[in-house]
Amino acid sequence: MQRIGVVLYPGFSLINLGVVSVFEFANISHGSPLYEVVLLSEPGGLIASSSGVEVNTATLQEEGFDTVIIVGDNDALVPAPALVEFLQVVSTRSRRVCSTCTGAFYLAQAGLLDGRRATTHWFFASKLRKDYPEVHVEEDRIFVNDGAIWTSAGATACIDLALAFVEQDVSTDLARLVAKKLVVYHRRTGGQTQHSALLDILPRSDRIQKALTYAKQHLHTSLSVEDLANAANLSPRQFSRAFHEETGHTPAKAIEHLRTESARIMLESGRHTMETIARDVGFGDPDRMRRAFLRAFGQPPQVIRRATRAAA
Repeated sequence: MQRIGVVLYPGFSLINLGVVSVFEFANISHGSPLYEVVLLSEPGGLIASSSGVEVNTATLQEEGFDTVIIVGDNDALVPAPALVEFLQVVSTRSRRVCSTCTGAFYLAQAGLLDGRRATTHWFFASKLRKDYPEVHVEEDRIFVNDGAIWTSAGATACIDLALAFVEQDVSTDLARLVAKKLVVYHRRTGGQTQHSALLDILPRSDRIQKALTYAKQHLHTSLSVEDLANAANLSPRQFSRAFHEETGHTPAKAIEHLRTESARIMLESGRHTMETIARDVGFGDPDRMRRAFLRAFGQPPQVIRRATRAAA
């Protein structure tokens, strides 16, 4: 049975404990114990999360852990020296040393990310890159595995990380079953974008929202301004002005964002040709889709597909 040490500290983000549920359901689904999870902290005892919920912990133990995970917080707090020293020691004694969310700042402070690829919550990626220039930050990843060091993005990405451990340790079938029981996707392989174009388009009115809903349902069509305006029950001129005021985008740019995001999801599934993807999301042909990808992601679709396959 593998021992997993999950390191907490005052102000940690409670959602990071989603990793515990993955290991719990792996044990349940396997029918016999695979993992023993131990919550750790520098002082031991009750540790308060950022939400005020307190969790009971054991004091730091440097021996006997197959995997050690340092969790993140909501503010990228200054790494505590004792925890940094602890991570430096366990990195020589454990098979995997990992971080979730802003826990990457602890690994970086410990020198464990020097020259390595890593990720963190997208909101703090630029800070990680600035504070630790020797780290190769890949902010557009759900999780990154570089040798014995693993890092995940923010919030629910910790679940993807733990599922990857189950898949590596036991089997794809077990990881898939755990994901099913947790009602999460199996599996985001680590190459997906952390944030959605849809999250950047937040209209205030029902009319503009209705037009966006129509657009998502008809991406395969030409989607002219007239089509969107009709869906919103506005004139094309009224619609264009209202759309830009509420979303900060022109209708054409917003539609391109939606199409590139939909195309990227299809790319990551690995089951469709470039011609099929370009047609189904409304680009029409692969060359037009390629130019849109370069504008949106700085990479052509082929590079993103290869990266996803490599991560898998």
